[in-house]
Amino acid sequence: MNLCVAKEVSVRVGAKLILDNVSVSIAAGEWVSVVGPNGAGKTTLLSVMAGLRTASGRISIDDRDLKELSPRERARLLAYVPQHPEIPPGMKVSSYVLLGRTPHLSFLGMEGPDDFRLVQQVLEQFDLATLGQRTLESLSGGELQRCHLARAIAQATPIIFLDEPTTALDLGHQQQALDRIRRLREEHQVTVVMTMHDLTLAGQYSDRVILMSEGEIAADGVPSEVFDPDRLSDLYGAHVKVLNIDGHLAVIPMAEY
Repeated sequence: MNLCVAKEVSVRVGAKLILDNVSVSIAAGEWVSVVGPNGAGKTTLLSVMAGLRTASGRISIDDRDLKELSPRERARLLAYVPQHPEIPPGMKVSSYVLLGRTPHLSFLGMEGPDDFRLVQQVLEQFDLATLGQRTLESLSGGELQRCHLARAIAQATPIIFLDEPTTALDLGHQQQALDRIRRLREEHQVTVVMTMHDLTLAGQYSDRVILMSEGEIAADGVPSEVFDPDRLSDLYGAHVKVLNIDGHLAVIPMAEY
């Protein structure tokens, strides 16, 4: 079953066409990575599919047209983590993650024991339990990125959109964050759509990869099919090799001497 469908989506800024008649279907439970060179339209497509940017065409989540949903209704269906989220000044980590529960509260309602229990579980899953009383401003970039991911998970939506979720993380925390997302996805049947610059990580964690170029889809399929070295070398303007190491794909730029 397709959980998210983008049909004939186009975005134009002035004379520039950012997305050109793009159609994408995301099945329930899939992990899909959107990749491509800078300026390919990755982030624009993600924000359009999350209902945060206007575009021609139609976007639906669970057969519901996003244009017909209130912000509260939309927040119950999808969570979105941008590359550089704004952080409320002075807010503590636990309170920030608890904001993920807001769409599920009744009008003027307050969080209950189940909400606090869920948030505590998420804090523990992202190694943030000991930081609960710290302010967001006091955190490192990696710790803050984990807070954004934790808030999205606490929102408990069927689909999560992540724009470059590992950008501020070191190598270890990149792997840990993606491993946690994978476990949560398996446990709660969450659908994940993310943009990534790191093709190796995208290939190792995703069921499917959408490769974009100049506002269009250049390839769409399983990573082993999409990550053709000649195709990647051409699109990225780099000499690229794709290796299979113990069953895992690795995309490596090679220096030319």
